[in-house]
Amino acid sequence: MAKILVVDDDQGMREFLEIMMTREGYRVVTASDAGKALARCRKETFDLVITDLKMPKMDGIAFLKEVKQLSPETMVILITAYASGGTAVNAMKEGAYDYIEKDFAIEDLKRIVRDALAKKGVNRDDALFLKEGGEAVRFGNMIGSSPEMLKVYATIKKVADTPANVLILGESGTGKELVARSIHENSSRRKMPFLVINCGGISENLLESELFGYIKGAFTGAYTDKGGLFKAARGGTIFLDEIAELPPPLQVKLLRVVQEKTFRRIGGAKDIQVDVRIISATHQNLADNVKTGTFREDLYYRLSVFPVTIPPLRERREDIIDLLQYFLENYRREDQPVIHDFSHSAIELLKGYNWPGNIRELQNISRRLLLTIENEVVKADDLPMEFRPKTELAEHRTSLVTDDRLAPLTEIERDAIMRTLNYTHHQIVAAAKILGIGRSTLYRKMATYGIHLPDSEA
Repeated sequence: MAKILVVDDDQGMREFLEIMMTREGYRVVTASDAGKALARCRKETFDLVITDLKMPKMDGIAFLKEVKQLSPETMVILITAYASGGTAVNAMKEGAYDYIEKDFAIEDLKRIVRDALAKKGVNRDDALFLKEGGEAVRFGNMIGSSPEMLKVYATIKKVADTPANVLILGESGTGKELVARSIHENSSRRKMPFLVINCGGISENLLESELFGYIKGAFTGAYTDKGGLFKAARGGTIFLDEIAELPPPLQVKLLRVVQEKTFRRIGGAKDIQVDVRIISATHQNLADNVKTGTFREDLYYRLSVFPVTIPPLRERREDIIDLLQYFLENYRREDQPVIHDFSHSAIELLKGYNWPGNIRELQNISRRLLLTIENEVVKADDLPMEFRPKTELAEHRTSLVTDDRLAPLTEIERDAIMRTLNYTHHQIVAAAKILGIGRSTLYRKMATYGIHLPDSEA
């Protein structure tokens, strides 16, 4: 039974939370201020603390810091009357799991509590592992403290120093190569080569040469011997990205490497022994490819001894701000201001977006923000058009055709283009998309009507 500490100077709220959490099956202890709460925390450990942000003598952020010093694994949820972007970021930086406004929906709080306790379960099981990385939010080059990513970190730790072949599954842009590299760097092979090849990026003949090498004279243009990646990766790891694209003849050769630890170079007659760990990845459902006959079943089971699934960004929304801050800092030039905060509305838009391109798309957004904003706070209007609510976009389109004023068609068209450019902050691609025309057509019409972009955006 999870043990929860509720801290609030409002007796009514304190009693309400106690009743609600008790009905959910938790053991609940209450305190009317931070001082009394800390006294309880020194005597016993709590799985979760729910605390008000504004309290006399010591506020919720200061109390959060004290709790984390006493018990780093305790999860903390802040309740605030008026949430702001600064409040959210500060709370997360100090180790809060989440925050919620006082007019919360009961089901929302129940969900946040469940998620926090689930995450704590992962933290407890892998506390030593997470401390080795310095802090739970980062593991190698991966960033994220969501329950989904903590499970990925734990899986990496478990599989890294085993000889098992690993199959990494996940949508495009989720960071499959980062996971493969982390597995290698946490294994006993870490000092040996880690080599990468994209099986879908080059032709079949070239792919075979790159993987297995060839001997002099094997084909036209083979003027010298070439060892190939499997030879170069001896003792280390080879990462086969987009393994589903591997042509059938090369699936046969790869199966031999997996089963017998040997291969032959193109044109060669001698078997070459090799000690290489194989990590493969795909965004496709490889099991479905087996059913359709495009991927060998025996090779599939050999490669997927230990499958690892990487969650898409829309399933780990609590990591979005941390990731964006990381990229903004890493891509920032020395002469640019440090972007250190996000408005509440910007956070809502970022977390509400579906992120079809996952982390790769988030990287691109961070580069765009650095090019377009000049202040230290990211606001909702700074975000690209695709982040705007569909209702807002629909209202704009409606406004283009509901003007009561009668005018020549050319004047109406010019006005529509001007208003749409202003609406999209002069983003040509977004404006063309809204107007339903191509980018070149929009440029042509702008020239016809004498419409110019501001100098800084031309």
